[in-house]
Amino acid sequence: MSWIKTITYAEATGKLKQLYNRVKGPDNNVDNVLSIHSLRPHTLSAHMGLYKAVIHHSGNSLPKWYLETLGIYVSHLNICTYCVAHHSEGLKRLVDKEEYDNIQACIIKDQPHFHFKGKWLEGMEYAKLLTNDVHLVEEAAVAKLKSAEFTDGEILEINQLVSYFNYVNRTVLGLGVNTKGDILGLSPNNNEDPNNWSHA
Repeated sequence: MSWIKTITYAEATGKLKQLYNRVKGPDNNVDNVLSIHSLRPHTLSAHMGLYKAVIHHSGNSLPKWYLETLGIYVSHLNICTYCVAHHSEGLKRLVDKEEYDNIQACIIKDQPHFHFKGKWLEGMEYAKLLTNDVHLVEEAAVAKLKSAEFTDGEILEINQLVSYFNYVNRTVLGLGVNTKGDILGLSPNNNEDPNNWSHA
């Protein structure tokens, strides 16, 4: 499952057990990307708070399909197959098959302009710049997003989503996390309750 020791749901006690009970899915399943934090439960709590905020929160105004798409794109750029697999399953729940296939095809080819236009394409390009060449980001990159009619709040949403996926990709890749035993695509979909972390 990973290159470091993890504590299973059955073995967990105390604070870790409490957190596992908040994030678990069917049959007490805890995604490997979350159980990797088991030796330091406070980082699991921080991870989940950020994850819930950037994708599954009613305070976001960008559509969830687009946030998931950006996450898949960033994960593809980082060659994080774990996150691509999980969030591709999440995207399947949000769009029809033709749209899903088109999105996946342009991500795999790293040619988002084949499917995305206007503001949606500008957001993808910013995501790539922030992921691959963060040292080259200048105010002009944000100005392009504004010109494409993203609000400042939506620009912040994109920035935080992309930053989160770069963080989680590095957690997964840096510790050898794989999908063995995971149920792909589960997520805390209750956007109205930021404290509801249950995966379904």
